[in-house]
Amino acid sequence: MPPASASDPTKGPGEPSTGVSQKESNAGSKAGSQDARRGSILLSRGFVERHASELSKRAPGRPFVELADDGLRGSLDDVEIAFFSGDCYPERAPDFMRAALSASNLRWLHTFSAGVDDAIFRRLLEQGVRVSHSSGANAVAVAHCAVASLLALARDLPGRIADQRAHRWTRQRARDLEGATLGILGLGPIGLEVARIGRSLRMQVIGLRRKARGDEPCETWTLERLHDLLAIADYVVAALPLTPETTRLLDGACFARMKPDAALINVGRGGVVDEAALVRALRDGVIRAAALDVFEVEPLPEDSPLWDLPNVIVTPHGGGFTLMSHRHAGEIFLENLGRYVRGDSLLNEVSAGAKGVEADG
Repeated sequence: MPPASASDPTKGPGEPSTGVSQKESNAGSKAGSQDARRGSILLSRGFVERHASELSKRAPGRPFVELADDGLRGSLDDVEIAFFSGDCYPERAPDFMRAALSASNLRWLHTFSAGVDDAIFRRLLEQGVRVSHSSGANAVAVAHCAVASLLALARDLPGRIADQRAHRWTRQRARDLEGATLGILGLGPIGLEVARIGRSLRMQVIGLRRKARGDEPCETWTLERLHDLLAIADYVVAALPLTPETTRLLDGACFARMKPDAALINVGRGGVVDEAALVRALRDGVIRAAALDVFEVEPLPEDSPLWDLPNVIVTPHGGGFTLMSHRHAGEIFLENLGRYVRGDSLLNEVSAGAKGVEADG
């Protein structure tokens, strides 16, 4: 999902102001600390306007190169730091990424997104640029998106809207969430927030992650028990990162394990689901319904059958696209900016050898 082609790099999850724990990397913690006192910072004009004083406080004396509506203000020659902020997305994402790739002295880029599985981030890493992300910044917003879908499917909100448009008064019994089993695939910041809300809705919550830590807000199983969980869950929320291990993890065999009246909600990464197998499962009644905010190809092609299936809710990868999420991402960048200048370790830094970003596992 390349930001340079204006597809979405925003999903997936460190929110200092909300108490979400953040990962720190020791990689390169002191490297370049002296050089980090001179180069300029590539930022959006809007971010500079909102945070000029804080930027100067964290990195005194550094000039700004600004991406504005009318183009780039300043030279890329001395750019050492770049922040791909949420106000650049999606319209100015291609311009920002082209500028970052053209900055020959770029040493570190921070992105407002949680996931950095896009090829452009791998390219930066291969060029020796340090990359950090905003894992956790959009966790609450994406969790709310998942729960909104949960409620909409339980109450058949699409059907009720269709009845309203047809001036049709149709009463039907809604499905209870109380007592229903909610399976959550991935217990990173998003999955943990979904688990907390699910419990407040009086659901029976079971989460899956690679290894239980003991501090989860719900019963937790390891990923080896995926099929066991699918067999008992009434609702399955996928909040997984995209890695070689999770690519098309949810396939036809998984859907066959699910209850016929179960529903799938995907707010993690589209590539985690085999969409062709999902379409068949939905058409054939193997599962009841799905709500999807992420897709294998984005934007979702106009000829995708998912658009027209009556038991599918399609939303355009906007679960984490909120002002509060962008604010949290900015807070993480500013914290990291101070750390970079001091030569300290960065929050949420990506390892150059990592297979994928484990933003929510």
